[in-house]
Amino acid sequence: MSGPEATSAADPSAATADVGATARYELAIVGAGYVGVPLAQVFAEAGRKVVLVDVDAARVARLQRGDSYIEDVPPERLLRLVEEHGLGATTDYDVLRDVDAILIALPTPLTRQREPDLSIVLDAGAEIGKRLRHGQLVVLESTTYPGTTREELLPILERESGLVAGRDFHLAFSPERVDPGRVDWTTKTVPKVVGGIDDASTEAAAALYLSAVDEVHRVSSPDAAELTKLLENIFRSVNIALVNELAQLCDRMGIDIWEVVDAAATKPFGFMPFQPGPGLGGHCIPIDPFYLTWKAREFDFSTRFIELAGEVNQNMPYYCRSRISQALNHGARKSVAGARILVLGVAYKSDIADWRESPAVKVIALLQKAGANVAYHDPHVPSFAADGLALESVPLEPAAYDAVVIATAHSGVDYARLVADSSLVVDLRNATGRAGISSEKVWKL
Repeated sequence: MSGPEATSAADPSAATADVGATARYELAIVGAGYVGVPLAQVFAEAGRKVVLVDVDAARVARLQRGDSYIEDVPPERLLRLVEEHGLGATTDYDVLRDVDAILIALPTPLTRQREPDLSIVLDAGAEIGKRLRHGQLVVLESTTYPGTTREELLPILERESGLVAGRDFHLAFSPERVDPGRVDWTTKTVPKVVGGIDDASTEAAAALYLSAVDEVHRVSSPDAAELTKLLENIFRSVNIALVNELAQLCDRMGIDIWEVVDAAATKPFGFMPFQPGPGLGGHCIPIDPFYLTWKAREFDFSTRFIELAGEVNQNMPYYCRSRISQALNHGARKSVAGARILVLGVAYKSDIADWRESPAVKVIALLQKAGANVAYHDPHVPSFAADGLALESVPLEPAAYDAVVIATAHSGVDYARLVADSSLVVDLRNATGRAGISSEKVWKL
């Protein structure tokens, strides 16, 4: 993994950062990424003394300077948290010995075989366990399959600490619900789901979160809380797969899928609009469903509906490559091989810098494999490196290319000017349609 979520358990050889010899923190958050930093902000602004623990010394140094690398926490806001609220950061896990609560906000990626990889979380759990003391609360926020908190994390904490969960310390799961770039629903305002290994753990976790967030919803167990997060993302995955499949059918039928979705959305009940696109992106929706399909096999159960949705969504970059080829052949009398193509946007959604699991990256790779000369422009992502690709954003000069592919609909782009200056536009996000642009140059998904 790369990017702000990439972190792991403490490395004994890692340099430590001084958090202040006399500092007394109430709360530690292990993992200073897209989840951990906004979470620290919310607790610090609520008056809690918070310290972020991360193995990346460079990242810790930036946090100590108030230099934010997370878009949802602007640098000026982070600096105020450091200077006025005492927000700390360190690479030293020993700071955990004195806090009251420890939140784990670390990545849970998939292996190449699309199986859960909990190594980062479990390695961190071992480091936490070595420093765990009576009365502390541990909450896992990392997205994972049902049973992880109870069957995987709990035994490690007990083994390393010699303490007993539920008797000597509290343990709970509360899934992160971060939607990067969103301002209407934030870490503070989105209800927190909490499930502890016993009632006392649930109440301890609920009390902690209620000191900083607006609402807490209690469930009966960490397993229920773990499955809650998976259901939320599987719901989106399945519905996006449905509309992606309909987009392909609409292409054959000569019907505008965007018009159909907009029309269906006028129904005030029983329908929720989802938009088609080049595939799924981000660290959650493309990954989380596979956690449940993997766990279901333990119970001799096949999650066919979820797996089918995954197949449809994973195929979308290939379909989009074919759509681009079709547009070049019929709209410009060119083949993909040798064509100059500008991909507009590599972030997985508009107006953010997060390109994790972005389908645009896959589309670029497929176009390059087909022989195209591909460049990209993204005002939010100056460069990226993944799966053998290493590219830097180029200036937005659409006239220099045979085709422009809109893979991410950033709001700062003048789409009317883009279409006017382009020879051919393949719009995978209906950005031109939303802008009211109608042109024979535009080919839509």
